Amino acid sequence: MDFRQLQTFVHLIDNDFNVSVTAAKSFLVQSAVSQQIKRMEQTLEFDLFTRKGKRLTGLTPLGKQVEIQARAGLLAFNNISRIADDARSINQNLLRIGCTHTQARYILPPVIRLFNQTYPDIELQIHQGNPQQLVEWANSDKVDFSICTEELAQSQSLESIPCYQWNRSLITRPGHPLLDKKNLTLNDLCAYPIVTYVAGFTGRRHFDDSFRRKGLQPNTVLSAADTDIIKAYVLDGLGIGIIASMAYDPQQDQTLVARDLSHLFPAETSRIAYQKDRYLRRTQQTFINLFLQAIQLDDSKRFKAIPIE
Repeated sequence: MDFRQLQTFVHLIDNDFNVSVTAAKSFLVQSAVSQQIKRMEQTLEFDLFTRKGKRLTGLTPLGKQVEIQARAGLLAFNNISRIADDARSINQNLLRIGCTHTQARYILPPVIRLFNQTYPDIELQIHQGNPQQLVEWANSDKVDFSICTEELAQSQSLESIPCYQWNRSLITRPGHPLLDKKNLTLNDLCAYPIVTYVAGFTGRRHFDDSFRRKGLQPNTVLSAADTDIIKAYVLDGLGIGIIASMAYDPQQDQTLVARDLSHLFPAETSRIAYQKDRYLRRTQQTFINLFLQAIQLDDSKRFKAIPIE
């Protein structure tokens, strides 16, 4: 068994057991991928994959055990390479960040600006996805780290750092009746059509739970993953918007009025996470440090930084 066989084995799993896709992404012909897996199974003297005809459909019980060790072996090999590069002051030329739209649009810009000033020769890639994708991408090394609110803390295979807490704000067009109320309630919000985040994004589960505990059913007429979409439909008169407070900027959103709703909903915690036991390159650690420092120094009051230990 050799290193290339381990790589191919893991790549096949990550590409849903599709030999042609794995071959294309690995710059190999399909027969080379099949041959590597055949030799690996011959060496081990047991099947790694379940099959339907010639098609791979999943992993055998022993194959699942081998996957755990193969990923650990590849991680260790890559860690050694990263340590060597840092020791020789060889910078990576690419940093891959997985995040939701809210993080990319409203939190990361000052961090990316500072990082670019420190490492102007490194290309930053932002990969936007849903929280489930962000966990999978960090686990499979498709991104260097992921940033979001949901899912990261629940993954046992990721090291996650709590960064800041945030809550929600009501946004409406000027002159809306809700703006005249001194103490907004969940009942008040239920009286109007609501535009907010789609399930699985930006605290939607706790949003729904808050109404459910009171026996209320909000009239959610539109949900989206993108805060800018929510703002656009509120401006178009579809309903009131409930968004993450950090996504409202008084200077840029002058056509909308915001009211704090933190007394109605629980606070949410956003995190940055990466593969557990992964060696962080100097540049990767710098990005995380800049991210945490930028949050600590932000005085907009749109979110609350979690103290750096």
